Amino acid sequence: MMITYQTEGVEMPAIKQRETTAWIKAVAETYGKRVGDIAYIFCSDEKILEVNRQYLQHDYYTDIITFDYCEGKRLSGDLFISLDTVRTNAVQFEAPYETELFRVIIHGVLHLCGINDKGPGEREIMEAAENKALEMRKDFM
Repeated sequence: MMITYQTEGVEMPAIKQRETTAWIKAVAETYGKRVGDIAYIFCSDEKILEVNRQYLQHDYYTDIITFDYCEGKRLSGDLFISLDTVRTNAVQFEAPYETELFRVIIHGVLHLCGINDKGPGEREIMEAAENKALEMRKDFM
């Protein structure tokens, strides 16, 4: 059971993997979940568009695509993150790139924990969960 960090066509972002993994596990625990096998694949806009078209029949760029393989309380999944879109969003939201990157990293885990962001009022719930998780991150970095 582990969290892995991979890249496809981009440079690995400068994140402390051990600390990031400990943080993700701690966030999962607050939802009564355990971390199984989670793979982060950092990629470009081109790659995420390809994944979006191929698997979800969506024809647009996005910051993250989460493939959920969870079983019971064990979180497992493949999380594709476009560093291009993360960078664009950071500029748009006037947020530091690192903050936006960690927001997206935990966003995928929160999806695996069962939090959605598509329905009415769900976006606000997701945002509150992200903010709470980002607060927790200070204990690990």
